[in-house]
Amino acid sequence: MDAYLLDWANLLLRWLHVIVAIAWIGSSFYFVMLDMSLVPPEDEALKAKGVNGELWAVHGGGFYNPQKYFVGPKTMPKGHLHWFYWESYWSFMSGFALFAVLYLWNASSFLVDRNVFAWGSPVAAGFAAIGFLVAGWLVYDTICRVFGRNAGGSIGGDLRVGVLLFVYVVAASWLACQLFAGRAAFLIVGAMLATTMSANVFFWIIPGQRKVVADLAAGKAPDPIHGQRGKQRSVHNTYFTLPVLIAMLSNHYGWLYQAKHNWLVLVVLMLGGALIRHFFVARHVANVKGQPWPWGYAVAGTALIVALAVVLAPAPQPAAAAARPVNFAEVKAVVDQRCVLCHNAQVQQKNVSLHTPALIKQHAQMLYQQVVVLKLMPMSNATQMTDDERALLKRWFEAGARTE
Repeated sequence: MDAYLLDWANLLLRWLHVIVAIAWIGSSFYFVMLDMSLVPPEDEALKAKGVNGELWAVHGGGFYNPQKYFVGPKTMPKGHLHWFYWESYWSFMSGFALFAVLYLWNASSFLVDRNVFAWGSPVAAGFAAIGFLVAGWLVYDTICRVFGRNAGGSIGGDLRVGVLLFVYVVAASWLACQLFAGRAAFLIVGAMLATTMSANVFFWIIPGQRKVVADLAAGKAPDPIHGQRGKQRSVHNTYFTLPVLIAMLSNHYGWLYQAKHNWLVLVVLMLGGALIRHFFVARHVANVKGQPWPWGYAVAGTALIVALAVVLAPAPQPAAAAARPVNFAEVKAVVDQRCVLCHNAQVQQKNVSLHTPALIKQHAQMLYQQVVVLKLMPMSNATQMTDDERALLKRWFEAGARTE
């Protein structure tokens, strides 16, 4: 029953996490598009009010005219001021809760792979995983503080910061894949970047906006540095979104995180996502300036992913092996050695048992999907199933999954 309740907690937390993450990423994408698409107003009344940029848009049968005050309006508006932060906070809280339920609660199964690193205990692996999230934010914030300013004190050094962040993400990806099971390593790197995104909102963007609001309410001129810092961190967040998403999704595909150089696989996937995201950001600017779209970034990101797919493609199976019929005794021997440890009459992980020929036949479709196609099972390949054994199960299933 405990496993059953954990599955429900997993499902509901995952559902909540996806909902709030969609809301957060959607609003982030929208405001980046809005910020990059603003044009100086022509209306003298808007200029007199202090509006520095505006955009006309049509959606859902209506026209919209968003306007931006680069520092703030001359006086605080009397209407309700909407804050965009709960999307971020709930994304972090639901994501961390899901991480705790699935990975920390079952650290020995999901975090630890003794063929990768022999942790003294699952608890130590859990604390190390949490440490990755904390260290990710501290290193990122230090890079932005130290290298994101020029001698004049204004926000700058974007290229320098970008290069250092890329080097750090590469190093963190390599280290995670040396310490944790491949699936967990991919997720931890994604969670590290996602934690950084939420921390940007919590520690920089919202506090800076609150200071601006307080200055306006007190009749003082706000310091423009708060808006500049907020925009800097907001732009960083938008570049993290696609790398975070691919890191979270790719850990569902065993042939990615079980690759020989899995850390490099993760880096290439995230880099491809960042380049594609840059295309969309730069496209908004190109639209305003009437310039051609910067297709090179999208092409480069796509080419990286296509090249990765080619490199990871499985070697063609020899014709003789492909043609050889599979004896069910061979299949049962593989299942008994690699699967029955967790799927038997006493231990039924995911309510699946595989200790009899009838049960193997009953779950043949699931075996094929999880073991052959996705390569998710055995979990972290704890029982060391070989590629030849997966190929044998593939031939058995595609020949009709006979047990006689």
